[in-house]
Amino acid sequence: MNLLSVEKLYRNMSEKILFEDISFGVESGERIAMVARNGAGKTTLLKILQGKETADRGKVVFRNNLKVSFLEQDPVFPAQCSAYDALFRSDNALHRVVSAYEKALALHEADPSDKNSTLLESALNEMESANAWDYEARVKQVLSHLKLLQLDQPAASLSGGEQKRLALARVLLEEPELLIMDEPTNHLDLEMIEWLEEYFRRNDVSLLVVTHDRYFLDNVCTAILELDRGQLYRYDGNYEYFIQKKAERESNEASARAKAENLYRRELEWIRKSPRARTTKSRSRINAFGELEERLAEYKEEEELALSVKMTRIGGKILELKSVTKAFGDKKVLAGFDHVFKKGERIGIVGKNGVGKTTLLNLITGSETPDTGTVSVGETITFGYYSQKGMVLKEEKRVIEVVKDVADHIPMADGSSLTASQLLQHFLFSPEMQYTFVSKLSGGEKKRLYLLTVLMKNPNFLILDEPTNDLDLATLSTLENFLSDYNGCLMIVSHDRYFMDKLCDTLFIMEGEGRITHFNGTYSEWRAREKKEERTTPVLEKEKRAVPATKKGLSYKEKFEMETLEKEMPVLEQKRKELEVRLGSGITDHAELQKLSAEIGKISEALDRQQLRWLELADRTA
Repeated sequence: MNLLSVEKLYRNMSEKILFEDISFGVESGERIAMVARNGAGKTTLLKILQGKETADRGKVVFRNNLKVSFLEQDPVFPAQCSAYDALFRSDNALHRVVSAYEKALALHEADPSDKNSTLLESALNEMESANAWDYEARVKQVLSHLKLLQLDQPAASLSGGEQKRLALARVLLEEPELLIMDEPTNHLDLEMIEWLEEYFRRNDVSLLVVTHDRYFLDNVCTAILELDRGQLYRYDGNYEYFIQKKAERESNEASARAKAENLYRRELEWIRKSPRARTTKSRSRINAFGELEERLAEYKEEEELALSVKMTRIGGKILELKSVTKAFGDKKVLAGFDHVFKKGERIGIVGKNGVGKTTLLNLITGSETPDTGTVSVGETITFGYYSQKGMVLKEEKRVIEVVKDVADHIPMADGSSLTASQLLQHFLFSPEMQYTFVSKLSGGEKKRLYLLTVLMKNPNFLILDEPTNDLDLATLSTLENFLSDYNGCLMIVSHDRYFMDKLCDTLFIMEGEGRITHFNGTYSEWRAREKKEERTTPVLEKEKRAVPATKKGLSYKEKFEMETLEKEMPVLEQKRKELEVRLGSGITDHAELQKLSAEIGKISEALDRQQLRWLELADRTA
């Protein structure tokens, strides 16, 4: 049975058909990714599903009593709403129980009166009857992995990345049957993305997700919906299968277009030579010619982004960092870092959010100065820096004015020269669009304009800080092809693992506390080595070492929690053993095997959380 059915949805905006009578469904257990070029209408479709916009016709039907959660690309929180209140919304029963318990505990710790003791006892009973201790542990796990630690501040005061992670934590904790997400991996570091993928592998939730993260598509999703020129195409397979079948479809369309063009030329010649229709047969042929013209208009090919600007010649000396240190207060970013860059080096920078990746890039480009050490740049080096913050564009300027502020004419790789207007057309800005105000551009269009201004400077040392956000798959593919042929030095910070794997053969691993290690290989090769090392270390031993050394006595709440864990862990262990026996009993039904495997996975995850928490508490009683 479908959780969601979309039937013959039609939407026309500003004389552009975004989708024309499209239909699709999401069944229980399906994990579907939706892909499209920027501006094709996927965001509008998500808003229609959420009820924030209406279609011109068609209908959207959710199964009765279905629990649905939405993750927006840019979530907005009320000005006076705290991060805690945004996370624990009152429409979730477990949220209310845990929230009431936390408040009762705070009151009791401040004033252990009889009244507050009774209130706390009542809250403890509610926690027990609702089996909310496991839920509280799950809350801590999600918040820990998404690095959300300060929940007492206003949600609106958080950075854009923190707000996105807060919204993601909220929808995960709501435990919906259907989760609809718009670009969930934006603002997550690589470690967070891998944790999120593992979370979806372990938890039984149906997904409809808009994403450009190709490894996420492969690792999580079971089908892909492509929205292309108003039509919807479904591919039951991973990203590689999608690319193959999409190419076959476009090849068939190209063949049909070639036949239609040949017929059109013949009919156009007949139309020009023949007098206006006198007979029914002639009128029929003229009508058919009109229909052929309309069909050819539908075959109009999508423009491709062209990237072929000239690169400034690079000399012998490129860039040298010698004994570079940088700190902000007690936080070390670099501690005596050395590196001599070689011609054609392609480096990816890996590290958790906040570890200092952007600071390293700023030190290289000179927008930050080191505390000690030197950053020596060769005389021929021209940096092209695509920063995460983006170009500060004046909203009241027109697109062409932004480009002309950099240069009126731009030399290309083949020796020719383009005017600002011609170059904008290469970057898919039509003559009409060139006179659009910057304030009217979409996020993806602003990114494309910013990328153009960076490449216009003919850099031979290109630095890209999160370049893939808001770019569609087609633009990403073209950018990757350009960078693959780029002969200068390249440094990339990106959470897009596919992008990193394709372009970087060396990594700087920023470990924190100013430590940076080198790895010769791709991101996937490094992660494979890391996972192999993790497997050789027993989980509990590793977790023991992760427990803080500080010893503190347990609070009333923590003592109760520890006692509860000691009761629950043996029960879960026994249940897991029983399920494993059933799994190995020779069952042949595929659905039953899948169900048993999923249950074992959930129990194992719960045990891991409980054992880790018990070790933390036990260490503080030692």
